Amino acid sequence: MKKIVLIFFVLLLFIKVNAQNQIKGKVTGINNEPLIGASVSLPELNKGTITNQAGEYLISNVPHGKIKIQFSFIGYNTEIKTIEISQTENKIDVLLSMAIIQSQEVVITGGYVSSQHENAVKIDVLKSKDIALSGTPNFMESLTKVPGVDMIAKGQGISKPVIRGLSMNDVLVMNNGVRIENYQFSENHPLGIDDNDVERVEIIKGPASLFYGSDAIGGVINFVKDKPAPVGKILGDYRMQLHSNTLGMNNSIGLKGASKNLFGGFRFGHKTHADYLQGGSDYVPNSRFNEMTFNANTGYTGKIGTFKLFYDYFKQDLGMIVPDVKPLITEQERKNKIWFQDLEYQLISSQNSLYLDKYKWDINAAYQNAFRKLQTTLNVPFVEMNLNTITYESKLYLPSNDNSEYIIGLQGMSQNNRNRNNRASQFLPDANVNNIGCLGLVQYTFFKKLKLQGGLRFDMYKTVTFALGLEGTSTYHAPLKKDFSNLNGSIGATFSVNEKIMFRANFAKGYRVPNLSELTSLGMHGNRFEVGNINLSPENSFEADLSMHYHGEFLSFDLAGFNNKINDYIFISTTPDTTSTGVSIYRFSQTNATLYGGEAGIHFHPKTLTWLHIEGTFSSVIGKQENGNYLPFIPAQKFRYEIRAEREKIGFLKKPSIKLSALSALKQTNPSPYETATNGYTLMNLNINTDFHLYRQILNFGISVNNIFDTTYFDHLSTLKPLNYYNQGRNISVSLKVPFEIK
Repeated sequence: MKKIVLIFFVLLLFIKVNAQNQIKGKVTGINNEPLIGASVSLPELNKGTITNQAGEYLISNVPHGKIKIQFSFIGYNTEIKTIEISQTENKIDVLLSMAIIQSQEVVITGGYVSSQHENAVKIDVLKSKDIALSGTPNFMESLTKVPGVDMIAKGQGISKPVIRGLSMNDVLVMNNGVRIENYQFSENHPLGIDDNDVERVEIIKGPASLFYGSDAIGGVINFVKDKPAPVGKILGDYRMQLHSNTLGMNNSIGLKGASKNLFGGFRFGHKTHADYLQGGSDYVPNSRFNEMTFNANTGYTGKIGTFKLFYDYFKQDLGMIVPDVKPLITEQERKNKIWFQDLEYQLISSQNSLYLDKYKWDINAAYQNAFRKLQTTLNVPFVEMNLNTITYESKLYLPSNDNSEYIIGLQGMSQNNRNRNNRASQFLPDANVNNIGCLGLVQYTFFKKLKLQGGLRFDMYKTVTFALGLEGTSTYHAPLKKDFSNLNGSIGATFSVNEKIMFRANFAKGYRVPNLSELTSLGMHGNRFEVGNINLSPENSFEADLSMHYHGEFLSFDLAGFNNKINDYIFISTTPDTTSTGVSIYRFSQTNATLYGGEAGIHFHPKTLTWLHIEGTFSSVIGKQENGNYLPFIPAQKFRYEIRAEREKIGFLKKPSIKLSALSALKQTNPSPYETATNGYTLMNLNINTDFHLYRQILNFGISVNNIFDTTYFDHLSTLKPLNYYNQGRNISVSLKVPFEIK
């Protein structure tokens, strides 16, 4: 399969294109002055350029068909236009308006390539700069700035996203549009994403099974890769971060370039962190972690379409914080020696778009290999498993006009899990999992104000496991065959009252099939003994949400509410039973559940103080079982607020900014039966960032201080709370970015 995909890709690179479609024009600002260095990009084609000294741009080798084009410049509102390419010469001139508050972005995660305001499903965007300046060793923690997004953390190296109270396999995590499959079954397993290779993160809150199938019942987090260099340029950068709390260092260097037809790039990264310090300065033994990454991509854009190939390599050593390790760790260190996860993950993906007159055909395929070893105090791994996954996708965009869009598609997955070398623990049996789904989507705009989106999807899922162990013993896994099928859909609308006010409404049905761990686990998993349940049924979610967005010149405001009814919600909980060694036995079970809540956000920029920004957000979710008990891993209500001052220039400093922010988590008094209540807390953070020139080299420099007062606290979603380990104390982070260009 891999060879066929590679041969197909290489052959397409040598297709000779005789005619060259091009888009050109001029980008201007207030008083019609040319905007020099404005970004002009075609998100669907991974192609772009910047304007010259006259504000002019030219993009050649553009295929026939309907294409989105985005114009952006710092300090101005982003403009997104749709153009029908049917001739060789195409001209678009754009006048950008001043923007004091950040405006919309093009997003790709909601099924359609569209602006944030056009999509009936609200999609939040977090840019790479915000991630880099978050000042935390934990990549996932930077995403919790988005209201409604939290994390289940096991120290600084391991964390799982939580969206509106749903987590683990109820949230689908994607690497540039490819669903990640790397033993993501529990809170003990990491994301497996290199944040140095991310241009932005797009987040859907709510069921997205229509677009992505199983596991998108709670939402989607899509880590979108860095866009290619402008045509005719070779660009690179070196990035470095230092962290005082973990004695940590993050180094990354990347290079990318693009010609008229070809583009490509690569990036190396390395992270190393010692055991983190709690509030009060005591270290948490074995919370250390180390990572090494390599990412590469290449692609071709021509009249027939765009063809892209990506490779990701991700190596992690993650210390395990378990009771057995506490007496064995006597000082804060960074090297993983005992009790650590030894993880190796590789991803090869091919993403292609063919433009066939009025049709557009997306053909994507990916291969993933996840190799997991658990090292304890033995000379050989205690666990050794290998997971291979092939995913594929085909979407056909049918002929449409300015007011409509129609899509039909097919998605599938083939996966096998294998235990290796007959290790002492074989927690999961060997298994094969196969899934195929077909979908249809439609979008239509009425009166230029009302946009409707909807669709249906049907999936078939098959899980087959093989016998493991000796029949009649307590560790025997009997063979299993399970078949599931599901019909899902959604319907939503956006209504623009005027240029400033917009309403969204959406109703969606989502589903998730029980995974291999939930069905068949049997044995020690982290600190507990887990027993699967072969009688589990798929989860079915029915969510309704309503939101409002106001975007004025000096004020923006968002308000959203949701109600999510889940039939056969799957969860794990402790039982009165214990193993022969006294370890508590946990079992998977199901119940009907309801989650409801909402988020609010405000961004205010005083008209008389052009350098000042004030922002605040609030998020709340309640999760209950049918019997009235509360669900586990439900975050506390949280307020986030910040005050930020920005100037264009102060002396030799360019675009300096200073930000004082705070997080207030209220007391969580609604724990599940097997959790305890958690006290509230407030954390204060400070961030300073600026650009400056050193000789002829521009540098970006930042300093962040998180948890300024070294507060001792438990986050309700920390899995180290039962072990009486607090969250991270004060951390001072220094960051440096050195961009460069090769002439």
